[in-house]
Amino acid sequence: MPMVFGTGKFEFRHPRAAEYPLPADAAPATTAAPDKVPASTGGASITLLDIQRDRLTRVAAEHWGTPAAASAFDADLVREIYATELRVEGRGRKTVPLHRVMILEVSQYLENYLWPHFDLADTSFEHVMSIILMVNEKFRENVAAWTCFHDRKDAFKGFLWQVLKLKEEERTLNMAEKTNYLLFMINAFQSLEDELVRETVLQLVSLKLWNTLSFGRLQMELCLNPELIKKWTKIKRREAKEAKKADQPTNPSEMLENKFLRNLIEEFLEILDSKVILSSQDGAEESVLNESLIGQVDDSCVLYCERFMEFLIDMLSQLPTRRFLRPLVADVAVVAKCHLSALYTHEKGRLFAQLVDLLQFYEGFEINDHSGTQLGDDDVLQAHYSRFQAFQLLAFKQVPKLRDFALSSIGSLHKRADLTKKLLVLSDMELQDLVCNKLKLISEKDPCSGRRDFLIEVLVAFFEKRQSQKDAVNALPLYPNEQIMWDESLVPSINYSGEGCLALPKLNLQFLTLHDYLLRNFNLFRLESTYEIREDIQEAVPHLHSYINNEGETAFRGWSRMAVPIKEFKITEVKQPNIGEVKPSAVTADVTFSISSYRHQIKSEWDALKEHDVLFLLSIRPSFEPLSPEEAAKSTVPERLGLQYVRGCEVIEIRDEEGTLMNDFTGRIKREEWKPPKGDIRTVRIALDTAQYHIDVTETVEKGAENVYGTFNILMRRKPKENNFKAILESIRDLMNETCVVPEWLHNIFLGYGNPSAAQWINMPDLLEVIDFKDTFLDANHIQQSFPDYQVTFINSDGTENLHPSPPFKISLSKKMRESSRALPGNVNSSLAVKNNNNMADGECQKEKLIVETYVPADPGPYPQDKPKQNSVRFTPTQIGAIISGVQPGLTMVVGPPGTGKTDTAVQILNVLYHNCPSQRTLIITHSNQALNDLFEKIMQRDVPAR
Repeated sequence: MPMVFGTGKFEFRHPRAAEYPLPADAAPATTAAPDKVPASTGGASITLLDIQRDRLTRVAAEHWGTPAAASAFDADLVREIYATELRVEGRGRKTVPLHRVMILEVSQYLENYLWPHFDLADTSFEHVMSIILMVNEKFRENVAAWTCFHDRKDAFKGFLWQVLKLKEEERTLNMAEKTNYLLFMINAFQSLEDELVRETVLQLVSLKLWNTLSFGRLQMELCLNPELIKKWTKIKRREAKEAKKADQPTNPSEMLENKFLRNLIEEFLEILDSKVILSSQDGAEESVLNESLIGQVDDSCVLYCERFMEFLIDMLSQLPTRRFLRPLVADVAVVAKCHLSALYTHEKGRLFAQLVDLLQFYEGFEINDHSGTQLGDDDVLQAHYSRFQAFQLLAFKQVPKLRDFALSSIGSLHKRADLTKKLLVLSDMELQDLVCNKLKLISEKDPCSGRRDFLIEVLVAFFEKRQSQKDAVNALPLYPNEQIMWDESLVPSINYSGEGCLALPKLNLQFLTLHDYLLRNFNLFRLESTYEIREDIQEAVPHLHSYINNEGETAFRGWSRMAVPIKEFKITEVKQPNIGEVKPSAVTADVTFSISSYRHQIKSEWDALKEHDVLFLLSIRPSFEPLSPEEAAKSTVPERLGLQYVRGCEVIEIRDEEGTLMNDFTGRIKREEWKPPKGDIRTVRIALDTAQYHIDVTETVEKGAENVYGTFNILMRRKPKENNFKAILESIRDLMNETCVVPEWLHNIFLGYGNPSAAQWINMPDLLEVIDFKDTFLDANHIQQSFPDYQVTFINSDGTENLHPSPPFKISLSKKMRESSRALPGNVNSSLAVKNNNNMADGECQKEKLIVETYVPADPGPYPQDKPKQNSVRFTPTQIGAIISGVQPGLTMVVGPPGTGKTDTAVQILNVLYHNCPSQRTLIITHSNQALNDLFEKIMQRDVPAR
């Protein structure tokens, strides 16, 4: 069987190579030197022997391999390495020679040579670009990129300004250099947690950025955010004052930090408009040979456009960068121009189109940019109605042709098609006047302001009703279908090496809202499970050996352990939709299949199907004639397998040949009445995905598409341990439908904002004043050792002093302990303070008192088995500190190498927590069953009831 998508014959779990594999007959762009590592088409793998033999390794050893060699800097060497090893020309998707950069990174080119010799006063373009490429490589390899810059902070700020100035220089960058430059900016804005980077890059997205907005958009933004007017006038005053001081007029919109992002956006739009698809002028510029390229897509430009979309998505999906940039993206109408571009509808622009849709989603995200609060469905709807009403009022007063539009109800207009139809009555001049002058959505100076289709797109995008996130998620099928499964830009079939980008949300340190966090995880987990399901389908289906029989129907001459041919499929019930929904409330079907051809062991696996197990219905329709090797090489995996449709479903019940219920956990069949299943025919009642069913039926009715549910001929199962994806996706979706699921004190930290220490117990309200430690302390001496910087005083329940204390103990937490985390026992700063205090004179330092109350526990009963097992671990001061923190409200993290007593500490926290707050519930989540069993075994031995 020929190779398709990096997979061999039945070898579907083969490790993948790189995301853009070169064809085998592709000639290299340049002739490699004899001592260079060949850039193999198999990906970014490189061996130690390759590195040792390479010319660059010898150059590295000679010039920066030792401190003495590195001290003698040669600027010409940097230029030569950049020109011969790092610069990429041509129209391909490669932006760097990956193997060359990897070898330079291994030799510590950045740390030992480029950065130590970076001089702001005397630096070359090649030096700056080389640093950019090496930083990008560190990000690609997921290693710390900014560490080496921390020892020269002032120089690093100068370097970042030098990077910004590269765009101002006369030297023009080629497309690969522009893409690398853009990737560096993406990496910088994804590193806001690093103070060194944050100080400089956030200046590019401050309120000063609004100096570059068109006058109308600026008025609109200040009108919508009156709290910013005072800040804006203050900035304008300061700028006027500085201009007067310098005794020369300055234009704020021409300052580098203010205009940088606008220039970047305009450069992208120019490339998108004129360079992505090669025109006759481009061909004439280079050579006569390029006439054959006219009308073709320039892959290097496509990659640049994809990366730019990634850049804007990243900027709009973080609050610090989104706040002032979003009005600029709207002012330039980036999304509208992308929608109307030739690349958006081109077959090579599929990934670009998905990224544009993701950008549109984040541009209209339901959040108040300036307060950071999530907007509810009612808030969004109210804003939409007030915006539309203002438009109708304007149209009634100033646009006579739109009188009919102004008097219509909003509900009959706010859909895209209806709104577009009403706007067609306006002439080109009237439409331009309405959008640019009356509504001021874009500037008159915009190069596209004369295009009718662009003006209508801007107007409709601003006023149409958007589907709410909640509705969009609820309308999304939980099971993947065949379209998502083999979409390479969403679920790549080859290892992602970081050279291109994917249409996936990123899990950063910061999220816009809790809904945003859940939505990103929902999408990523959905696609991850899709990849695994796809692998299982690719493994199971070839074993069936499907073919077309004499009657023209699909038949199978092979067999598969995980997939069985369907004898009959019948939809039994479609329930009415719930109020406010369009999809049915439930769709059930019966699937009949035979397991007669299987061995006993496999039969028992099929018989073990139970309620809530997830199965997949497949439609296999192979080609009548087997594919030739040439056809198979060009075909996709579904075409080669003959796979038409994939639909997921959930088992409701399974019956044997006589219709007797099998594997019933509801109690309908009593245990003593259970009998082994009869015959080899099984009928499974399944619940189909209602959202997917609604989509399929709508397409059949509206577009005349094939009825998917009449074509299924294979039922596929998966290993139960790997098949829990539906329950997880359902849980995330249910959380997204709730109003709030995170306590207020954790909310901002969870989203990556605010003070990280705000969730510590010392900063929490409603602290426990007195904690009953039960059997935590073995004796009185143990308490004194655990609190060395306190004067421990033991008292009885009536307040009198106890001279012979014995456990259990209750401790009243002192004010000092609650006010300072340093006072926690076991803390490094705490022990240092104790040493310092011990060195002071006795008169100068007085230890604070810690009141410990002893009491007699309730009698458990007269029998030996009634007495609970007591704790035998003598906890260290650090562990006692963890127990105190764990019992109080707030976040506690206990870390340590194996064998340091983390499990014992966790069990003691749970024990003390239960006895201090018996009415509260405790949820335990572990990474494995083994860890959970370990915890439960130890908890069972303690005085905690089994319920």
